[in-house]
Amino acid sequence: MSLETVFNEIPFVESLGIEVTEAADGHAEGTLPLREEHTTNPHGGVAHGGVTYSLADTVGGAAVVSLTGDVAPTVDMRIDYLAPATADLTATADVVRNGGSVAVANVEIHDADDHHVATARGVYKTGGQNGESPWEADVERDDVDPDDDQ
Repeated sequence: MSLETVFNEIPFVESLGIEVTEAADGHAEGTLPLREEHTTNPHGGVAHGGVTYSLADTVGGAAVVSLTGDVAPTVDMRIDYLAPATADLTATADVVRNGGSVAVANVEIHDADDHHVATARGVYKTGGQNGESPWEADVERDDVDPDDDQ
């Protein structure tokens, strides 16, 4: 299974409509068709900042994982919103540092009208997991009660 497919099958990514189109050698690209439910008001028009952030985080993570070959949870992300996003979004990410414990990726987001809508820098955890990951399908967690609705 390709890395793009792995990211595209993440339930949250699917629900937003994000598609990772490329992920290799510390570089990733992705798209997000802007839908009415992504907007900041009932009349549509401008993407909610969380939608732009989610695209940046997903594509930045894909760039990191393309180098590490392992899960890389987000430690921190800084995003600067430069213009309102009013059309479909694209993101391009490049890893600028891949260290033993963290990696850093820069992400640029543009809309279909070629407006530079945001720039982000994400820090992702690499290494030090000792083979343990909450993202493994068969991991049992003692601190989660499946009957608890909170």
